[in-house]
Amino acid sequence: MKKGRKISGGKYRKTRKKKLFEKSGQPRIVKLGKKKAKFIKMRGGGKKLVLLSDNTINLMQKGKAKKTEIKNVLETPSNRFLAKQNVLVKGAIIETPLGRAIITNRPSQEGIVQGKLLEKMPAK
Repeated sequence: MKKGRKISGGKYRKTRKKKLFEKSGQPRIVKLGKKKAKFIKMRGGGKKLVLLSDNTINLMQKGKAKKTEIKNVLETPSNRFLAKQNVLVKGAIIETPLGRAIITNRPSQEGIVQGKLLEKMPAK
């Protein structure tokens, strides 16, 4: 059968269009680079700090947080092309001076990058 058609050949029609509050906003892509953030208006009059680019991460290590820089995005399980473009998303594995780490939050929603250490760098 053709897409969007009933078994009888008739068309499926939408009951209504999306309302303004149901529509999605513009996608925010958080790149690796100098920190840049902005406030956006939320429904109900609130404001949200969203990240546009950043080069630091708050790493959890043995229950303590440590702020360190991000060197590179190694891989992104959700989309392999995002790693090539150095896009910071939840679940991305990054390289830091302390070792490899994974991003545990959503930087485009929260205005900060947080993660946990996967492995330590060998001592030189």
